[in-house]
Amino acid sequence: MRIEDIAKLANVSKSAVSLALNGKPGVSQDTRNKIMEIVRVQGYVPKYTRTERSSVSGNSIRFVACTHEGIVMEHYNQQPFFMELIHYLEEKCRKRGLVLLFNTVPAHELKGRIDELEQDYESGGILLLGTNLTREQVRMISARYRNLVVLDTCYPTLDANFIVMNNTLGAYQAAQHLVNQGHKRIGYVASSVRMHNFDARKEGFISALHEMGLELAERDQFKAAPTVVTAQAEFISAIRASRDDLPTALFCECDYMAISVIKSLMELGIRVPRDLSVVGFDNIHEAVVISPELTTVHVEKEAIADTAVSKLIELMENRGTSLTTKIQIDTKLIVRHSSRAPSGSPGVPGIGA
Repeated sequence: MRIEDIAKLANVSKSAVSLALNGKPGVSQDTRNKIMEIVRVQGYVPKYTRTERSSVSGNSIRFVACTHEGIVMEHYNQQPFFMELIHYLEEKCRKRGLVLLFNTVPAHELKGRIDELEQDYESGGILLLGTNLTREQVRMISARYRNLVVLDTCYPTLDANFIVMNNTLGAYQAAQHLVNQGHKRIGYVASSVRMHNFDARKEGFISALHEMGLELAERDQFKAAPTVVTAQAEFISAIRASRDDLPTALFCECDYMAISVIKSLMELGIRVPRDLSVVGFDNIHEAVVISPELTTVHVEKEAIADTAVSKLIELMENRGTSLTTKIQIDTKLIVRHSSRAPSGSPGVPGIGA
């Protein structure tokens, strides 16, 4: 992919592409947005001459996403949560006159690939999407690159900068909402692929139940794939097996799972929320497309992006000597139509075998 190719796709001149990539005036905001969207989708990384690299270094930020089967897919930038986050990161960088470089690397090749990228085109700092990274992977990268901010995960005992949503609070808010609606028996749909964020959500959910004198029973815990929005056979089988003894509400660890759960329940003739309430987490765009519209935990993606870019600029200006920080961005509950006070019966009889 070359500048000429981007210009052709955007139907603009090569000079317009160059101005947009370098955050310079001379192109309209609509044109700039169009060019940057093509750059993001195509995964384009600008190639600079040796003499240009020194100036590029202080004017660019590298965004690195680590692909891993089950969570951050190869085409992660088409997943709603990451799509929104990237949009805001681009916007915040553009307003500060920074070029945002995009790179996708396999998680198991993380350190070596970042080293190669930085040797070819040195950036001023790195935004690392840590969603599915282990503590050891983050430790290795943070030890080598001081101008580093890790997004979407947090390891409290690491000397590194983290920006993440308050997962524990979000799930706590969801559980509290359902209890306040009158639910006494609330089920939990966990991701079949585990990561730090999901573990923190489960902790917050259970904490809220305990505070209100309730327990999460083993029989009320289910699993679903976190990146599938269609009905899931394994979940359907689990619900069918418990058809005479279901909870009155389900909390799902992410919106994709919640949407899949609603579709699965529909296949079984279970009405949401009349028979069973469902609450998700993330507040992606699809949450208002599904019927009924999804009650969910809103993640302040714009605030995460703004805080991350601001912190990285601070590190760049202070040559990585700033105090490391771990920032949690609080969540808020968005109540829509997939949750309501429970009906009289805790079970849902009459589901086909």
